[in-house]
Amino acid sequence: MNRTVIVSGASSGIGFAIASTLHEKGYDVIGVSRTYPKQSYAFKYQLADITKETDINNLVLSLTENYSHINALINCAGMGISGAVEYTKLEEIKKMYDVNVFGTFLMSKAFIPLLRGFKQAKIINISSVAGDLSIPFQTFYSMTKASINAFSSALALELKPFDISVCSVLPGDTQTNFTQNREKSEVISDEFYLDRIKHSIERMEKDEQNGKDPSSVAKVVLKLLKRKRMPSKVTVGFQYKLFVLLNRLLPTRLVQWILFQMYAKK
Repeated sequence: MNRTVIVSGASSGIGFAIASTLHEKGYDVIGVSRTYPKQSYAFKYQLADITKETDINNLVLSLTENYSHINALINCAGMGISGAVEYTKLEEIKKMYDVNVFGTFLMSKAFIPLLRGFKQAKIINISSVAGDLSIPFQTFYSMTKASINAFSSALALELKPFDISVCSVLPGDTQTNFTQNREKSEVISDEFYLDRIKHSIERMEKDEQNGKDPSSVAKVVLKLLKRKRMPSKVTVGFQYKLFVLLNRLLPTRLVQWILFQMYAKK
């Protein structure tokens, strides 16, 4: 039986890498996004806006007509907003929550009935190390990823009797130009924040340029799909596993001081 996997956010970045890698390994992959990839691709594709429940319902209807089963759902669609809390508009936050959090919820809700009944079905939610380590000037992005981690952890308990396991995957800096492509909240005055925000974003863009290839995340996802049961959370890369561990072991004030020096100090 072919293993059928749905990958949202498959038009670029980590989502595209996951969809491509799984297709190469013999999975029947259906990529989902609002737009088609700009790169060439060999996996199947369906257009859908995951923030719109009607789109998702139509997607599910289409898939149930053409597929007898779904083995895994990988929620990878996401966006970011950078800037100071003081100047961030509520509309900007809602937009990001619609994609990062509510999109993950809507996709999971819609596909649970299709996953139930198949042995070792899986939901993998692509989160971020920023969900465990809150990053200044990426405050609301960190909030959305922390929400995804909490969602995944609780959902795993709800679905355990159905043999559906749920896992959050936490990448660190990855070569996707994600920071460069983030929406920037308006800086009304440069007296308090402008230089610090500029430094913070430049630091993150540099870290991304020197970060891991998106295929590193795809390899982790591939290993998870092969497991009988998944852990509730997996961090990608030794460096970031160490960061997450130290965040648990070190005093909070020390962790906050380190993050301030890295991302919030001029």
